Amino acid sequence: MAQVPLTFLDALAVRTWCGGALRALGRAREEIDAINVYPVADGDTGTNLYLTMESAAAAVEAVFAGYETGAGRPSLADAVRAMAHGALIGARGNSGTILAQLLRGMSQVLAASDGDTAGIDGTRLLLALRHAADSAHEAVAHPVEGTVLTVASAAADAAERAGDDCGAVARAAHAGARTALAETPRQLAVLGRAGVVDAGGRGLVAVLGALVEAVTGEAVEETAVVPAPAPALAAPASVPAPASGETCPESTAPGGPAYEVIYLLEAGDAAVARLRERLDALGDSLVVVGGDGLWNVHVHVDDAGAAVEAGVEAGRPYRIRITHFAAGDVHTGGERPARERVQRAVVAVVPGEGLAGLYAEAGATTVLARPGEPPASGELTEALRRAHAREVVLLPNDAELRHTAAAAAEQARAEGIRVALIPTRSAVQGIAALAVHEPDRRFDEDVVQMTSAAGATRHAEVVVAERQSWTTAGICQAGDVLGLIDGDVAVIGPDLTATAETVLDRMLQAGGELVTLVVGDETPEEVADRLESRVRESYLAVDTVVYRGGRQGSLLLIGVE
Repeated sequence: MAQVPLTFLDALAVRTWCGGALRALGRAREEIDAINVYPVADGDTGTNLYLTMESAAAAVEAVFAGYETGAGRPSLADAVRAMAHGALIGARGNSGTILAQLLRGMSQVLAASDGDTAGIDGTRLLLALRHAADSAHEAVAHPVEGTVLTVASAAADAAERAGDDCGAVARAAHAGARTALAETPRQLAVLGRAGVVDAGGRGLVAVLGALVEAVTGEAVEETAVVPAPAPALAAPASVPAPASGETCPESTAPGGPAYEVIYLLEAGDAAVARLRERLDALGDSLVVVGGDGLWNVHVHVDDAGAAVEAGVEAGRPYRIRITHFAAGDVHTGGERPARERVQRAVVAVVPGEGLAGLYAEAGATTVLARPGEPPASGELTEALRRAHAREVVLLPNDAELRHTAAAAAEQARAEGIRVALIPTRSAVQGIAALAVHEPDRRFDEDVVQMTSAAGATRHAEVVVAERQSWTTAGICQAGDVLGLIDGDVAVIGPDLTATAETVLDRMLQAGGELVTLVVGDETPEEVADRLESRVRESYLAVDTVVYRGGRQGSLLLIGVE
């Protein structure tokens, strides 16, 4: 439906823009996924942009919903700040993280100009577009010509020549972005070889097209962008020299970093500056966006655990997502991949950063479940898609997630993915299942073996009681140490080490060959040392393995198999 043309941008226009951008990205999602060859040819740029915009639009809708029961409506500042925050916390992938910074850059200018007025004019809009482009360049560790950053800068350049009418500025930005997008294959060799335009830039054109429609009421024709003819490339082809102030991409050869690591981070500016330096040394495709204490961190690395540990040292990372790139994926260079799905993958929910790194190193796609923040079915479904496999084994690692995991599995099956849900109730059962996983076996046989290994693993956790309550072992007081075996409170004690020893002894009474200890950040080192000694001295032929779990909620997880 056509909108009333505006000579200014207000909160309602921002709402319309976000909704229109989400629909436009939804229509272009498969097209954008199909042309995704840089920085990693994993065919998910369209999906990542859509999910990022979905989070931004939902945040704006929540602001408007908050005013429905009272008087008035949100200000422009309310709307753009919600848009930026929603994009920041929901950013996915390299492209989504950059889009989040573009929206944040615009919001900083638009919110500052709100004051007591109903909206802003074209002059302020073009300043917002310029600040967005500049801030996105600053957020990327090594900007490269021929990417969404180039398209954003071209949009801002074109807007500056459009005058002070919002509609004219939006049209000029969109036209400038389309022109720049068509030129991207001439600027980035990997695009030229594949005969495609930049996927992230294509998504930005869709977002700017929605902006035109929001402020003019005119629908933008969604015609395909025809790439400009790429210059002849010698064999082997090489990436063109960077423009002034930019550096060549680090992922210019096949066989780049194996993992994509993304997390939200609560940290100060100084800590984030140090984090940038450390992550830049660990990998590539580094993008850190945000501010005011909340950041979204994206990087490609070979050591996923080190990338997460760097975040832990900088502040409080959460919503950690670690993706293992499929064996057929390449970062840049070479011919465009066939985009075949891998045959089989494992998706696991894990309770701490340390286990996230451990599972990822074993090849699993992980979803972090922080205490009090269980993943929703949509997040699990998205992880099943990210695994990019025909067959997926899902490990919920929590009895409370069985219905959520079942809903996610059903959704993935409707999309043509074969999913087996193994009802693991603890991360230690997931470790046991992953240890016997063999992707070359028939799917059913692999699932049976993994299920058997998980079922043969008794699990326990040691926690501190938060309040007085009745338990299956009696009444506990706040501050008591509780030992839960297979989900039920079995031991109540005043001392962590003594309680853990009692739990371990009870578990080993039924026998066992391997004890797995997953130690939380708040657990003293001597606890694991004491338990290892206990097993060595009292239980012959029983091995012990210890992992650092990070901020996992429990002081200690124990598995006996």
